[in-house]
Amino acid sequence: MSVRELTHFVGGEHIPGASGRFADVFDPNTGAVQARVPLAGNSEVEAVIANAVEAQKIWASWNPQKRVRVLMKFVQLVQDNMDELAQLLSSEHGKTLADAKGDVQRGLEVVEVCLGAPHMLKGEYTESAGTGIDVYSMRQPLGVVAGITPFNFPAMIPLWKAGPALASGNAFVLKPSERDPSVPLRLAELFLEAGLPAGVFNVVNGDKTAVDVLLTDPRIKAVGFVGSTPIAQYIYETAAQNGKRAQCFGGAKNHAIIMPDADLDQVADALVGAAYGSAGERCMALSVAVPVGEDTADRLIAKLTERIAELRIGTSFDEKADFGPLVTAAARDRVHEYIGKGVEEGAELVVDGRGFVLEGHENGFFSGATLFDKVTPDMSIYKEEIFGPVLTVVRARDYEEALRLPTEHEYGNGVAIFTRDGDTARDFTTRVEVGMVGVNVPIPVPIAYYTFGGWKASGFGDLNQHGPDAFRFYTKTKTITQRWPSGVKEGDLEGAHVADTDHFVIPTMD
Repeated sequence: MSVRELTHFVGGEHIPGASGRFADVFDPNTGAVQARVPLAGNSEVEAVIANAVEAQKIWASWNPQKRVRVLMKFVQLVQDNMDELAQLLSSEHGKTLADAKGDVQRGLEVVEVCLGAPHMLKGEYTESAGTGIDVYSMRQPLGVVAGITPFNFPAMIPLWKAGPALASGNAFVLKPSERDPSVPLRLAELFLEAGLPAGVFNVVNGDKTAVDVLLTDPRIKAVGFVGSTPIAQYIYETAAQNGKRAQCFGGAKNHAIIMPDADLDQVADALVGAAYGSAGERCMALSVAVPVGEDTADRLIAKLTERIAELRIGTSFDEKADFGPLVTAAARDRVHEYIGKGVEEGAELVVDGRGFVLEGHENGFFSGATLFDKVTPDMSIYKEEIFGPVLTVVRARDYEEALRLPTEHEYGNGVAIFTRDGDTARDFTTRVEVGMVGVNVPIPVPIAYYTFGGWKASGFGDLNQHGPDAFRFYTKTKTITQRWPSGVKEGDLEGAHVADTDHFVIPTMD
């Protein structure tokens, strides 16, 4: 297989890397290198920013409806090229084609919400706030903003960031993951084809060198990030120190509380999909099951074991596969190390996925589904994010103990409860200290016109992704207080100074 040479996308053109540094992009199904992606140096990133600054001036001058027409065309182009994008995504990430299409579609849904940008960008107006005085506000773009996005959703997360940023009149610099950069580059081409002015959406590939330029260059006004918690905290702190807005989303340890009255067949089906889908490489993957009571736990383990045995693991292009390989050998090895830790710490290994090998793809980055029982909160496999096809079961004696587990955990991204009792569900949704809650819904990702964001170590910043928060994040509010004096004769203001209180007064509510 020939190795492709990837580029950056700057000013509407594919630009070869100039730093001399590259990273390998693997085919997770075979383990072979399929592409090389350039890693930008400081001067390359600075050139991207300079280009974006000039392009943003043109884009911001367009009225919101005109900008939205470009996004409408982009939505159609993505839909027309869905199969190509899914193939490209699967080939680099390893998720199945169905998952890949879902990745693109969930990103597209946020862009579709952004078609309402003219409404979202409206300001407020108060007539006669004081005698003869009106007050109004307007939302204006920040300028050039950046997105630093993860490997696990190479289409969805860039579109979550770019959609509202572009609709608000900003230029956007995307630093995607170097593990699967081809889809972001293709999206840049489609934005250009849709009529976006060259330089408004740029892709610069790179590592920490590129990230640090984006975090420190004063021309970048805001940064959005999704990834691990340590890096999220670093990016948030560094951006804040350099006077930028930042919304940074980190790790997760999503729990599912299973009450004794729940339908365990439905629960088992939901858990298998939520824990093992996309090989567990999702920030909303359900990685901790908390059955309440020993009988509930015993019956749940039996049903999960049956369903895990029926899972089909295949290549990302196997239409019958439930999930495919992990993104890299390092990711697979990290998952297997955690399984080993769990055994050492005394958890009961019910199903061990470490020995899985796919015939004909022995060098692929595959791991089978793993199930642990009798996990305790002091174990590393409970405390830390594994990011692989591993489900841990923590048995709770009663509802209160089950409620405390997600509430007291370091992470607070998503949680679910399975029950038939409305009072229990209502109490749980009110009291649990987690940002996104599902009731009989295993992966409670909000629809695109609500906001997405976790609490505690899962999120840094005051505003969440997509929904109304996104437009607040990517705009700055300007408030105008105006008074037009009446009955002033010509010459009365001659020589008046702008600070003269006779003519320029602070409004009161009298």
